[in-house]
Amino acid sequence: MTVYFVGAGPGAPDLITVRGQRRIEHCPVCLYAGSLVPAEVIACAPEGARVLDTASMHLDEIMAEIERAHAEGQDVARVHSGDPSLYGAIAEQIRRLEAAGIAYEIVPGVPAYAAASASLGKELTLPDISQTVILTRTAMKSSGMPSGEELETLGQSGATLAIHLSVRNLRYVEAALTPYYGADCPVAVIYRASWPDEQVIRGTLSDIREKVRAAKITRTALVMVGRVLGDNDFADSHLYDPESVHLLRPKRKSE
Repeated sequence: MTVYFVGAGPGAPDLITVRGQRRIEHCPVCLYAGSLVPAEVIACAPEGARVLDTASMHLDEIMAEIERAHAEGQDVARVHSGDPSLYGAIAEQIRRLEAAGIAYEIVPGVPAYAAASASLGKELTLPDISQTVILTRTAMKSSGMPSGEELETLGQSGATLAIHLSVRNLRYVEAALTPYYGADCPVAVIYRASWPDEQVIRGTLSDIREKVRAAKITRTALVMVGRVLGDNDFADSHLYDPESVHLLRPKRKSE
């Protein structure tokens, strides 16, 4: 018996990976986060499967379902939104699985920031602009941030930021980042990236909070900050430069 932590992707049912879909099709038990994973994603569960929405369940209840399946020799698809490795709270589940001697496997998924950048039509790493992407969040009602991971510290890098779980904390985002990025730095808030009701709000550090408030967005949104989101004059990379020679594109002999 194995528990498969399946990344469902950002929302659109066709963005789940082939492997993830096959795991769901295979498992007689499917536990999914219904508040973030659309029903269409788990519709491929086998006929007669035990399918439970875990949105209202606490950890002990979820583990009880897994242990019951284990006792009956049934594989479990534990379906999380996005990629399970990012803010998926799988570590605490894995800790309990290891203590109980239950096997598990992680199936990666398309993360929300990738879907968001696709919706924006932007590359997040531009030559001379930014070559670093930081995935982070801010401390609100959830657990606090480790020392040194506050936006005031991360902002000193000037990197592209994908800030999760923070759409209700935009006042702090503006105050923490403006000294490093400037009030005119482009910001985008992507609500439910890749879902049918997706909304994209563009602005700057100085005006994004008012725009988001006007749109009445209070949850399930990703905040992206960085100069790569604007209109930039940047050099071509060396990747496809005809003068760039590497193992797969050696220097050509003169004719």
